[in-house]
Amino acid sequence: MCGRYAASRAPKDLVGLFDVAKWDPLETLAPDFNVAPTKQVYAIVQRALKDSGDPAPVRQLRILKWGLVPSWAKSPEGAARMINARAETVHEKPSFRRAFATRRCLIPADGYFEWVTGSDERELEEKGRRKRPRKQPYFVTPADGSVFAMAGLYEFWRDRTLPDDHPQAWWSTCTVVTTEAEQGPLGVAPADGPGSLAEIHPRMPLMLTPDRWADWLDPARTDVEELRSLLVPPPEGLMRAYPVSTAVSNVRNNGPELLTELEAPEEGTLF
Repeated sequence: MCGRYAASRAPKDLVGLFDVAKWDPLETLAPDFNVAPTKQVYAIVQRALKDSGDPAPVRQLRILKWGLVPSWAKSPEGAARMINARAETVHEKPSFRRAFATRRCLIPADGYFEWVTGSDERELEEKGRRKRPRKQPYFVTPADGSVFAMAGLYEFWRDRTLPDDHPQAWWSTCTVVTTEAEQGPLGVAPADGPGSLAEIHPRMPLMLTPDRWADWLDPARTDVEELRSLLVPPPEGLMRAYPVSTAVSNVRNNGPELLTELEAPEEGTLF
């Protein structure tokens, strides 16, 4: 799954990286090193400009809320549960299939956090009692420092309890597509740490390499099987993973120090 990630790049940098044609400088988010569900996030979409009269799709940098609300939902209460869509079933699930057909986006990140559960078995045996599993967070990021472009979907939801001119009448939301974690070796593996992403967690956000961005964003591409062919993990060896402070486990903590690499897990060796 993907339940937390970091996104610190400035919008002007994202505009250049993704060849964005339209962006409102007044719509700006602060760098976020602990992005959690229901927060506002940057996303790259490709669609016609509102009220322009031109139906041609334009690549845009938009602000969406993380947690997809289907257009047919009666309320947005389930948004926090719709942060991920499985690549294997996204084309058939009622909550995602319409967005998968024509409302696909890229969600830029520095990388994502995942927690490994471990325990010191010898300590447990010596004390003769049970103990809560220890969880060590790892940060997973492209080894070359490039942007982590997560495959995403977006939707628009109308709050019928509000008038048309109300600023919150429309919700723009998104979800991150996930896939099976890579079994192959990491590009850079931590000493005495996980040798693959699958050793950290069986799922991961689907990273799209630049050669697939245009096809994924193109709303004219609606063939399900053709779109599903894009949902493959990136080549092995592109990622690195390293332990970070357990401070990231608290969503109230936010700062670049959360990405600082530790020499070893905080709570003992897990591998």
